[in-house]
Amino acid sequence: MLQPLCTEQFYPSPAADAVVQQFLPTPKAAPLPQAPDPKTCSPEEYLEYYIFPVLLPGMTELLHQAKKEKCFERKRTKFIACDFLVEWLYNHNPRRKDESFTEFLSIPFVHDWLKDHPRQPLPLSFFLSEEEASIIIQAFWRGYRVRCDKEVQELRQWQKQFRDEKTIFEKVEQFWAEQEARAAIQRGDL
Repeated sequence: MLQPLCTEQFYPSPAADAVVQQFLPTPKAAPLPQAPDPKTCSPEEYLEYYIFPVLLPGMTELLHQAKKEKCFERKRTKFIACDFLVEWLYNHNPRRKDESFTEFLSIPFVHDWLKDHPRQPLPLSFFLSEEEASIIIQAFWRGYRVRCDKEVQELRQWQKQFRDEKTIFEKVEQFWAEQEARAAIQRGDL
């Protein structure tokens, strides 16, 4: 029977909440038995010894980042959990130990994938702070209230009637015809 996995042995989480850790029992670090051969071991052993020691700390960091991004307070955010986890796993890969941090869009296989499968841009609302969003909403509301004013409504009705009469189009066409005629006279075409 496999022993319970203690991920703190592999990747201690600096961002872990102290309050949560007070209430959770911390298992004593048991010496790990010899790692099984990855090609011949059972799926449970493979998960226990090769996948979970890397994935669980990444999931812990994912939850802490989601809390920072206020994902638990809003329905929609710009935080994409899968992207964060890919970036975290790529940068914490033991094979890349001495290499510098790489952002998600700079990871080679991500860059190649997005070149062939581009994403739709995120809406502007994801990038606005609460203050910026409230200013835009307030400006829209003020504009709506002004447009509802009786005098403004009368002006808008007059403008609509003026456009509907199409006299402006005739005047514009007449103006340009006169301009072309003057230009032709100056060139000596007539």
